[in-house]
Parts: sequence; structure tokens; C-alpha cells
Amino acid sequence: MVALRTGRPEDFFLLRIVTNVVSALAWIASIVVRWPLLGVVVGLVLGQKASWRKDPALLRAYRIGSYVWVLQYVVRVVVLIPLYLTGQVVALGIAQAVLTWPLVAVCLAVSWWVVRSALPPDHPGLRHPIPAS
Repeated sequence: MVALRTGRPEDFFLLRIVTNVVSALAWIASIVVRWPLLGVVVGLVLGQKASWRKDPALLRAYRIGSYVWVLQYVVRVVVLIPLYLTGQVVALGIAQAVLTWPLVAVCLAVSWWVVRSALPPDHPGLRHPIPAS
């Protein structure tokens, strides 16, 4: 829509750049307020609602794992902005394709590993939050 109004093909990617900046900020804010979005999403998927927040180890693990998702958005912004500013439309299209589902798949795998690694060895896992005693 923006590209149609401005007549600049690279402006097609402007909304994607802005949404990645906003997403990175939202994930950072969620970490700061101790409601890491990774925990919110996984808690909803596992049907735990917010019970994971009562488990200090899970809260910490989700906080650390959420940084992986922040990094995903930062990588996109760092790659896309220079291409946008130099008007490299084909490169923007290629970068957008590579930085969408392939990056999400990597992010899922890495955040899973980070969360599991951040939990103490004796923790029963994501499905079994342990309330603080």
C-alpha cells in the first residue's frame, strides 16, 4: 500500500521493517515486566495459562529464551534497513524470504534449546511448573 502511494518499490518493505522494530520492542518490554512472551505463548499452547509464572526456574528460562526472539527481530531490522535505504528491492525480497520461515524455524529450535538448558537438571520440564516454596 505504501509503495503504491509513494511510487518507490522499496517502500513495500517499510511496514515489515516497522513491525519488526515494534515486535522487538514488545518482546523486550515483556521481559522487563516479567511476562516474557515466550512463556505466555508456550503457557497458552500447553494449557497452563499463567501457572508457569509461579515457577521461578520456568520464569527465568522463558525470560532467557525470549531474548532469542528479540534477536530474530533485530537481525531482520539490521539486514533490511541498509537494503531499504539503498533501494535494493530484489535483495530486500530475497532477505525477506530467508528471514521469514527459515529464521522462525531456527528461532524455535534455538529457543527450545535455550529454555531447556536454562532449567535446573532436576526440573520436571515445561509441562510441570513447580510453584515457589
